[in-house]
Amino acid sequence: MYLLKWGETMSASKKEIEERIAELKMEYVRAQNDLEKLESVGHRTVSAEKRLEAIEKELSELRKQL
Repeated sequence: MYLLKWGETMSASKKEIEERIAELKMEYVRAQNDLEKLESVGHRTVSAEKRLEAIEKELSELRKQL
């Protein structure tokens, strides 16, 4: 967590962005596996699908920063 003074902005370094992208990719694979498990046993998948969408959105935003 970063603490900023009033008026300061924080920008992540390219390395930090790339590390976060790698983390999100791993998280996405786990979330896909969870979704497949839920589907296979007939459970609701709405929350898992929303999680995948959130990860996709964050990945897209991070890629724009590179």
